[in-house]
Order: sequence, then structure tokens, then C-alpha cells
Amino acid sequence: MRTGEKTKTKGPSLSAADYVEGVISGDRAKLARAITLIESRNAEHQKRAQEMLIKLLPRTGKSLRIGISGLPGAGKSTFIDAFGTMLTGQGHKVAVLAVDPTSSRTGGSILGDKTRMARLSQDENAFIRPSPTGGTLGGVARATREAILVCEAGDFDIILVETVGVGQSEITVSEMVDFFLVLMISGGGDELQGIKKGVLEIADMIAITKADGDNVNRAKLSATDYQHALRIITPMNPVWTPPVVTVSALENKGLDKLWEKVELYRRSMKDNGEFETKRKAQQIRWMWSMIDDRLMSRLRADDKVKKLAQDMEKSIVAGKVTPALAADKILEAFWSSLGG
Repeated sequence: MRTGEKTKTKGPSLSAADYVEGVISGDRAKLARAITLIESRNAEHQKRAQEMLIKLLPRTGKSLRIGISGLPGAGKSTFIDAFGTMLTGQGHKVAVLAVDPTSSRTGGSILGDKTRMARLSQDENAFIRPSPTGGTLGGVARATREAILVCEAGDFDIILVETVGVGQSEITVSEMVDFFLVLMISGGGDELQGIKKGVLEIADMIAITKADGDNVNRAKLSATDYQHALRIITPMNPVWTPPVVTVSALENKGLDKLWEKVELYRRSMKDNGEFETKRKAQQIRWMWSMIDDRLMSRLRADDKVKKLAQDMEKSIVAGKVTPALAADKILEAFWSSLGG
């Protein structure tokens, strides 16, 4: 049985105060259950989750949130295992969260994530949480954003958010983190043909992975190619030019240099006030995203609207109405059901 199915039949029985006490005291089991509460679609669980989050809110916001994405084969899990272990070795507490809107079809990757992050999963200063099997990107993103807050309240000072999906999930993750790292594989520049311009536009740094053995020179060539590609793209922030570095997770090479760049970014952004400005803008976008998500949920749950939508779909296929007219009719029915 999948996680999403469990929460429907056996919901969490702890009170909001119990969750708060458990998260603050460092109880890993209660931390995990608190995130399960957040992921639940049950209305009562959602209410309890918001009560918990309000009480935890004063303890949040002090971590560094890093988004990590990359092409298939770039070795994200291997990189996160090595990078996270290096950070815990320096005294940091690291939480790893994943955003994977496809997990409802694949069944998730709980065992896979922990197998590929063997060292980090055994580290007492690390916490790994695979993505919820929620189905829609909006639902998964909401749960991940709130999971970030719970982990921060549990004194994790570095949050790594891994995007497992592609396309829109990368944009979504970039809008909930302070720093967005894109991992790429080497190939003498050929891989540039397979990367979307949009990913380069949101990257705060590019790391060429697997820069070890016979691949070192190819990794350096790829780094040069990406550096050239970044020059023709307008930076997201005028005070920061995204660097390109080479790393080897297997040999633990380049990870310290990468971390130095991340810390330089944080200092630069904080010195000119951009760090807090970015966080506040993300909060506003989060609010509107939640409004969109909840409006759609209510619309789709309305029985009258649901029946009309099915009829409109048939009419569109039959060529009897345009999509625009059908949308207007569905929205009119929805406003009517709300008493508008």
C-alpha cells in the first residue's frame, strides 16, 4: 500500500502540540509523521497541519535552501550523498527533500533514494524524505514547501531540495529555494543540445559531475562550453554571475570549492538585501499558488460542475462548442454554486 493510501484509512492521532514538541526536541519519528500530516489530503489533517505550522513558524527561515536538478545520468543522488556528508562533517544538519510529480505513477522511490544515499541515510545529522505520492505538481510543491518549514524548525540549517521530475518541476523548485544548482554530465559540449535554455536561465551555478579518471578533461571542456552559454543569457540577479565548476562525488573532489561558491552567493545576496527580498517574493507567489490550487480543488470537487464539465468535454470533441465558451459555462456554474 502506498503512503497516500495509508493516510486515508489511518490518519495521524497526535495533536498539533505533540508534533511541535516532537519536531523541536529532535524526535525523527515525529518529524517524519509531521511531514506525513502535511502530505495528507484529509481536511482534518490539513487543519491540524496548519495549527502545527503556525506554532513552528517563529523557528523557521534560518536555513539555506538549495535546489538541485540535473539531466538523467548526472548522478544527483551520488552527488547529494557526498555533498551532504561533507556538510554534516563540517557541523551542519542537512535535510534532503525531493519533488517528484511522477511518483504517483511509479510508486515513488523511497528505497532507491536511501540506497543511493547510503552514507547520508545513516548520518545522525541528516534527514532524507522522498517526495509524496500526491500526483499533481501543485500538491507536491505545497507539501515540500511546508516540509521545508518543519525541517527548519527541527534545526536543520541546510535544506537540499532535489527535483526528480523535469520541466515545470525545475521552475517550481527554483521558486522555493535560495540557490538553484544544476548538475550536468561531461561530453565535450554535445550535451548542450539536450539542455533547455530555461534551465540555464534559473541556474545559480552549474556543476559538471563525474570529473574523475579519464573524464577529467572532458569535464573541463564541458565547463568551458557551459560558461560560454551562460554569457549570452541575462543573469537572474545583477549581483551574481552563475559560475561553472567540476566535481567528482566518487573522489570527493571539487565539493569544497562548490560550497565556497554557494556561501559567497549567500553573503553577496545578504549584503545587498536581495536574499530577504527573494524570500518575501517567494512567499507572495506561494500564497497565490495556494489560491490557484485550492480553487481548482473546489471546482473539481463540485458535483454539479463535474457533470457539466463532462458534458462540455463531449461537446468540444463533437465540435459543438469552443474551449473558451465551455470554460465560461463551467466557471459560471462554479460561481453560482458558491452563491455568486
